[in-house]
Formats: sequence, C-alpha cells, structure tokens
Amino acid sequence: MPTARARLLRHPLAPWGGPELSIAATCSVGHGGAGECCFEVEGALDRVVVPVGGAPARRDGLWRHTCFELFIARRGDPGYLEFNFAPGGDWAAYAFSGYRTVATLPQVAAPRIGVVQTDARLSLTARIGAGSWPDPDRGELEIGLAAVIEADGGALGYYALGHPAERPDFHDRRGFQMTLGHAVPAS
Repeated sequence: MPTARARLLRHPLAPWGGPELSIAATCSVGHGGAGECCFEVEGALDRVVVPVGGAPARRDGLWRHTCFELFIARRGDPGYLEFNFAPGGDWAAYAFSGYRTVATLPQVAAPRIGVVQTDARLSLTARIGAGSWPDPDRGELEIGLAAVIEADGGALGYYALGHPAERPDFHDRRGFQMTLGHAVPAS
C-alpha cells in the first residue's frame, strides 16, 4: 500500500493570531481505491477550537472551522476530488472537472473518522472506502493535504503541503505536492 508522510505549512501571508502548531499528515491508498489519511496536530490545543458533534453527517462549510482536507487527482487529469473531515465526525465530498469547476460527484460512502485528543495533541484519522477515490493501480495520484485551524479568538490558520499563491487556495493544483500509486507507462 503506497504511503507518504509530510508536514503541513501555515500560509505565510494570511493573518494568524493563533498558537504555533506543528501539523503532520500521512496518506496511504490501497488497491481498489481504499485509502486513509491521518492528521496530527501538536501544540497549544487549548487555544484551538475543536468542533464536537452529535451524529456524524455530511455537511457543507466545514472549512469555516477546524477541519482537515484531502484533494486527489490522477496525474494528467484536470479533474479532482475533495474530502473534508471535521473532528466532530462531520464530512463532505466534492468533485471538480477542473479548477473549482463543480462536477457530478460519484457515489462515495461516508468516511470513518476517528479522533484522539490530549492537551497537546490532536490526531484525526479518516478511512475512505474502496471506489471512493481513484485506484492507484491505474496511474499515479497527486495529493493535496490541508488543514484549517480555528483559534480561540476566531482567526483561521491555513495549512497545506505548499502555498503556491499569495492567498490561501487549497484548490491550486501546484499545491498537490504528494504523490501516491504507480506511474502508468505511456503507450
């Protein structure tokens, strides 16, 4: 199962009044397109708003508060998928045919989200079922990993593998800086 690990960086130009945090992410994908992402946040979590919820549900707008995001594209294909995961268990999924161009989302099962939190560490693991993202056996995948962190005063910090633009923009494919899967030889 191809696996990659990286640190997320806070956008250097976006204002942020929150605590210094360290965020690492691990992503793996298996045959048939089942995958898992784990986000680990360390630092002064007492200054971070961590949503809690009731029954997990599919919800839009999770990025307005602390949430974690996964973007997946097949190398060479302009389309991509976006998944959002909230620590309270809520989630969202979207499909795009190109940069921010909404497309019909294939049927996806609700991810299984697990959260473990202590005073100085938050770990969120999202498991996505087979068929919900592209199969890595059919070509290399470009992955974008991101986090929106809400400070106790309401400020939002934007973290990603890379920030290629002046403003935070997780949809910018230049920020999809992780690769998983197998390169398919040209025919």
